[in-house]
Amino acid sequence: MNAISAPAVGEQLRSLLANSHAPHSGVHVAAAVEDPAGALHFGVNVENSAYPEGVCAEASAISALVTGGQNRIARVWLASSLPGFIWPCGGCRQKILEFAQDGCEIVSLSADGAQESHTIEELLPLGFRLRGRA
Repeated sequence: MNAISAPAVGEQLRSLLANSHAPHSGVHVAAAVEDPAGALHFGVNVENSAYPEGVCAEASAISALVTGGQNRIARVWLASSLPGFIWPCGGCRQKILEFAQDGCEIVSLSADGAQESHTIEELLPLGFRLRGRA
């Protein structure tokens, strides 16, 4: 890992959970995607009554990354209001893979400070890669 510490990111993500809009599921999720330079781009889930029109926290963070002029993900950080670890849904795994560097780490941070990580390739072993992107 680089200079970004899991406890610091976890604190930032937990503070963003209050900004999540989850009136239907009650599950608040915050995500940060880390670009290769180490900058973090944040997002939260935003649910909508017209399913599936809501936005996952990971997709929101990827949008922030792209809006900020970046297009590569080195690492993804996740936290939620649930106990234990949370992992990206299938659609978000594909979204992450399309921007991920090889070996991009997905780090889930639990409320008690524990963490678990897997690479995007472990979470989506047969995902579609865009041509010309490694």
